[in-house]
Amino acid sequence: MSSNNFKLIFIVPILLILNGCGTTPSIAKYKGKNDTAILMALDSDINKDYKKSLYYYELLYKNTDNIEYLKDAIDASYQSKQITKMETLVNIGLKKYPKQQQYFLTQHIVSLLAQSKPNLALDEAKKLLQLYPSELSYQIIANIYYATKKYSEALKYYESAYALNQTQKNLLSLVDILYTNLNKKDKALAYLETYIQNHKCMGKVCQKLMLIYQEQGDVDGMIVVLTKMYNYYKSNSTTNEMALMVKKLILSLLDKQHIDKTIRYLELNQLDTKKLINLYYQKGDLKKALFLTKKLYNKNNDPVLLGKIAIFRFELAKDKRKVLKNVIANFELALSSGINIAQYQNYYGYLLIDYDVDIKKGISLIKQALKNIPNNVAYKDSLAWGYYKLHKCNKAYILMKEVVQTVGLTDSEIKKHWDKIDRCNIKK
Repeated sequence: MSSNNFKLIFIVPILLILNGCGTTPSIAKYKGKNDTAILMALDSDINKDYKKSLYYYELLYKNTDNIEYLKDAIDASYQSKQITKMETLVNIGLKKYPKQQQYFLTQHIVSLLAQSKPNLALDEAKKLLQLYPSELSYQIIANIYYATKKYSEALKYYESAYALNQTQKNLLSLVDILYTNLNKKDKALAYLETYIQNHKCMGKVCQKLMLIYQEQGDVDGMIVVLTKMYNYYKSNSTTNEMALMVKKLILSLLDKQHIDKTIRYLELNQLDTKKLINLYYQKGDLKKALFLTKKLYNKNNDPVLLGKIAIFRFELAKDKRKVLKNVIANFELALSSGINIAQYQNYYGYLLIDYDVDIKKGISLIKQALKNIPNNVAYKDSLAWGYYKLHKCNKAYILMKEVVQTVGLTDSEIKKHWDKIDRCNIKK
C-alpha cells in the first residue's frame, strides 16, 4: 500500500480528531518579544507555506519553551511532509512532557503511518491503548486495521470506541464497515435504528439510514426516518423550509402506499389534514371526511372547505332534497369568495340543473368549469344534461355523443343521460 493511501485513509482522520483541521496556530498563548515570529507563523499558515510555519514555530518553541508551539511545529512538519523532523520533535515531547504522553504517542503513530509502516504503527497504537484506554486509542487501532483490510479486527475496535462514546462519527464508522465490508447489513441497520430511537434524527446518521432503506426498497422505513426528521425540523423555528421539504418527501412516498396504510399514518402523525380528508372521500368514508373538514374549517375559516362540506353533506344525505338548501348555501359562500375550482363549479352546477333549481345558472357554472378543464368528460356530461333540461336536444346530443364515444356506456348515470337525450333528439 502506498504512502498516499495511508495518508488518505487514516492519517487525516486521526489528525482531525486531534487538532480540528490542524492548521490553526496557538499564538494567543504567548505574547511579548516574539511578536514578529508569531505574525510570520500566522502568515505562513494562512498562505499554507508550512515549511516557513515550521521554521517559525521551532524558533518560537526554542525562545519560549511553550509546549503549544512544539505542537504547532509538529503539525507544520507533517503538513510540509518533513516526517523525519516530525519524529525528532515528537521525541522531544515524549522526553520533556510526560503528562502529555498520550498526545505525543499519537503523533508518533501518525509519523509511522506517514512512512507507510502500518505494522509498527499498530504496535505503538496497542501500547497507547494499554496506557490510555480511550475512545481515541480505539479509533486509531480500528483505522489502522481498516486501512490494511482486516475488517473483522477493525470492527472490534470500532465497537469499543462506540461503546465508550456513542457519537455519530463512531456510529458511522461502525455501520460502514458492517454494511459495506463485512456484509452484515442487518446488524448495521439495527445499530442505526437503535440510535434514532434514542436521539433526534438529523445529520449523517439519518442520511445513512435513508440511503440503506432506499437501497432495500423499504418505503415504510424511509417514512419512519423522514417523520423523525420532520418532527425535528418542525420543532426548530429556523428550519421551516427543511420541514416543508421533508413533508413533501413523506407525502410523495405515501402516494406509493396502500390507501389504508396512508390513512393510518396521517391519522397518527397529523401531517396533512387536507390529504387525509381527500383519502377518506376517495375510500368512501364520508362521515370521517365531513367531520374532519368541519373541524378544519372551524379552525381556519377557509372558504374552500365549504365546497367540500357541501359535497360530503349532500352525498351522505338519504333524502337529498332536505339538505339541498344548506348545500347550495355552502357552495354560494365558497364560490363567492373568489375561488375558481372547476370541481365545485361542475358539482354545484349539476345540482342546480338536476333538481331544476336554476338550470341556466347551472349551465353557466359548468361552462366555467370547462374553461378551466376543457376536455373533462364528466363536465361535458353535466353540460349536455343542462341542455336537455332546456329542451335543446341537438346541442345535448352532440355533447353526449362525444362523451359516449370517449368512455362508453358502462357508467349508469351516463347511460341514463344518453338514453333520454338520444330519444329527445330523435323526436326533434
